[in-house]
Amino acid sequence: MAVTININGKDETIDAAPGTPLLWVLRDHLQMTGTKFGCGVAQCGACTVHLDGEPVRSCSIPHDALDGGKVTTIEGKEGKAAKAIRDAWVNLNVPQCGYCQSGQIMSAVALLEANPKPSDQDIDDAMSGNLCRCATYMSIRRAIKQAAASL
Repeated sequence: MAVTININGKDETIDAAPGTPLLWVLRDHLQMTGTKFGCGVAQCGACTVHLDGEPVRSCSIPHDALDGGKVTTIEGKEGKAAKAIRDAWVNLNVPQCGYCQSGQIMSAVALLEANPKPSDQDIDDAMSGNLCRCATYMSIRRAIKQAAASL
């Protein structure tokens, strides 16, 4: 059964096996590889996208549950908060291996869209579901603070 999902502002009709996670629809069906596979059980945050404006783990959401949903990926995320976060990430050279960074960025942007002046605790809470094997957590926090200050 085909479902229609709005992805980055464009309606996409997806005909994939029932229960196929959104992550694999994005990567395998639509060749949108910015969203990464990490753990497959919604624990690491590498696959974070926005669903109706909220950060979610795309590895754990069946695509066929999203008929009519609005998904934004790292490729399509725009706006003041997204620009501020990307600029801060570059200015502070946040990524090391870079694998988790699209998920980190998507969570950070969601935080600043909801709370443009986050405290350290707000940042820790919003980013707690995103793991980084290179341990760039302090750089990520500095980048979020820099981005918030630029808003």
